[in-house]
Amino acid sequence: MDQTQVLVQAIIHGLQEKKGKNIVIVDLTPFEGAICQYMVIGEGNTPTQVAALCDSVWEFARKEAGEKTLSIDGEQRAEWIGMDYGTVMVHIFLPERRKFYNLETLWEDAKVKAIPNVE
Repeated sequence: MDQTQVLVQAIIHGLQEKKGKNIVIVDLTPFEGAICQYMVIGEGNTPTQVAALCDSVWEFARKEAGEKTLSIDGEQRAEWIGMDYGTVMVHIFLPERRKFYNLETLWEDAKVKAIPNVE
């Protein structure tokens, strides 16, 4: 498993640790010029949970993959937090924001893999 795959798995673990829902991985590796190789998208039910998911992803990426974010945006309102790891972008939404932006469908040819919710 290469470093990017290790990072993707760490991000998923971080989201699952705080009960993130509807997690998907969007594979952008076939698209030349894409801003990253993978997008990981998930959601929390409240701004407090969205912020906790961000903190958990940060911690798991650091511990399991030895990676730090290049930047994090959206923490103040915590309706949509974006985390940039260079090769991987993480988007953590409130459900209504996620539905509005619908990032999963921006690249219609991209493979989207759903990760089962953890109860």
